Amino acid sequence: MKILISDAFDPSLPDRLRKYGEPTDDKQQLAEAEVVLVRSKTKCTREYIDSAPKLKMIIRGGVGLDNIDLEYAKQKNIQVFNTAAASSIAVAEMAFAHLIAIPNRLIEGHCTMKEGRWAKKELKRTELYGKTLGLIGIGRIGREVAQRARAFGMQVIAYDKYVDHTEHAELVMLDQLLERADFLSLHTPLTDETRGMVNADLIAKMKDGAIIINTGRGKVVDEADLAAALESGKVRAYGTDVWESDPPPESSPLLKAPNVFMTPHIGASSKENLLRIGDVICEILEEHYGS
Repeated sequence: MKILISDAFDPSLPDRLRKYGEPTDDKQQLAEAEVVLVRSKTKCTREYIDSAPKLKMIIRGGVGLDNIDLEYAKQKNIQVFNTAAASSIAVAEMAFAHLIAIPNRLIEGHCTMKEGRWAKKELKRTELYGKTLGLIGIGRIGREVAQRARAFGMQVIAYDKYVDHTEHAELVMLDQLLERADFLSLHTPLTDETRGMVNADLIAKMKDGAIIINTGRGKVVDEADLAAALESGKVRAYGTDVWESDPPPESSPLLKAPNVFMTPHIGASSKENLLRIGDVICEILEEHYGS
């Protein structure tokens, strides 16, 4: 059985896969692959799937499945899996890294020091303690973020229309969350319902000067509307690890907007997480192809 490793995984994975078949990272062998392993870069479109006539399984190393045409895969009797549980800690820690860095002015402090400036008087910090964190989405990652926020003494509230109980946060309606949150952290999948949901209308309901963190999906944000809110000061800052595309085009308004703190979609790229993803992949293959 040919197993195509289409994106970047831990270097130990190929050896671990030999129990189940012949692993390869040669994308020219897609037509021979029965299993394809992807992360975010590979887009399993209708055309991609049609180029793999022997394909039986797609495993997405990560949470979201928006880079896979699920309906077409189903029509072709291709099983699709993700490794949702593996990535929760890594992505939650990335969200919290932004939550700590932005109000503590860590990036500006570092950059001004590198420039030879001593900006002690101009860099005023604010604390997380006592502030309200609003989570849009309280799934695995949202719950991990909530636990860390509570350890910092934050009040945690959450909106998730698909959750009616959680011990990790106070569940509120979306408008209530926007009115109360000093920090807003996004943890939703990309669906027709969530695409562009952080737009001018939603931002207008937010507390003035709130900070938005996004380690979910870049397309949940309307970039032009958010850039305008950053320019006006309605949104104090935006910390993001995710973009409309990887990498974002030079025309992205967020690249030039003030107070945007950026990382290049590395939330799930911790060494530990890549090993956990490999563990889950092997569990899936063992269940379906193990001896």
